[in-house]
Amino acid sequence: MAIGGGTGLPKVLGCLLERGFATTAVVTMADDGGSSGTLRRELGILPPGDVRNCLVALAEPGSELAELFQYRFTRGEGLAGHALGNLVLAALADTTGSFADAIAAAGRLLGARGTVLPSTLADVRLHGVDSDGTGLSGQARIAVSERPVARVHIDPAGPEPYPPVLDAIRSADAVVIGPGSLFTSIVPNFLVAGLADALKGSSATRIYVCNVANQRGETSAMDASDHVDALLAHGLEGAIDIAIVHVTDSTPERPGRCVRYDGHDTMPEPVVADPDVVARIEARGVRVVTADVVDPLDARHHSGHKLCRVVGEVIG
Repeated sequence: MAIGGGTGLPKVLGCLLERGFATTAVVTMADDGGSSGTLRRELGILPPGDVRNCLVALAEPGSELAELFQYRFTRGEGLAGHALGNLVLAALADTTGSFADAIAAAGRLLGARGTVLPSTLADVRLHGVDSDGTGLSGQARIAVSERPVARVHIDPAGPEPYPPVLDAIRSADAVVIGPGSLFTSIVPNFLVAGLADALKGSSATRIYVCNVANQRGETSAMDASDHVDALLAHGLEGAIDIAIVHVTDSTPERPGRCVRYDGHDTMPEPVVADPDVVARIEARGVRVVTADVVDPLDARHHSGHKLCRVVGEVIG
């Protein structure tokens, strides 16, 4: 199974499917930006965007419906910016009366080869504090913070987990955390009551896939050890067995785009994982696997093929 959100989680789901695992995705419900944020505010539903991406990743290869789910309207009053799959999930939530039932129904429509679960069915809001002590409110606001984020919390605190999530963690053979935005896609899952404890008590191989590039603002200047430390500080002490980190000396020397949301072009900032950084991670009881996992054409992201190979080797 895989836990996270954003664009990184679907790549891991593809890896697990390729390795023949019965695959479950646990997705954060903290998203409040873009189409998901609009639908939350206007319809009062939980955010569908990350759920949609995971369902599409689990759909049968070549599915025309999955491709249609990802279609995003570029014009039309009230439609521009919305992904069609988000609207379908919103409609299903209305007709079934349950966001969880809507996900299950969408999975059947897409022929999903796995299960997508919301970490909680509570209407949660993400809040944080940056390195300067300034408070930040909302996932979308935190994601574009001008300074690195120090800590986040959700309101209401410790919401009830969606029960099937705990069952999935307890029965898993392998749990992959990330990749994804550290404070806005990964950490919020473990602020849900019981999820971190369930992972601590799991006999699964627990793997953290560290990002290859920092998000300017949210994780600016953080090395791989800092990423791991942030997870430990948010409840995952004793819950990570292995960290997969990119070896920075293989990052291609070519212009790229920084991981940020305002479209400014600049060089990506690699998440450093030199020998000293690796030693600091291992001093915390986490085994480190270093590998070239970056996309050679886009240094902001993992290569799905490379990541799949390494994850497969780690799981065995």
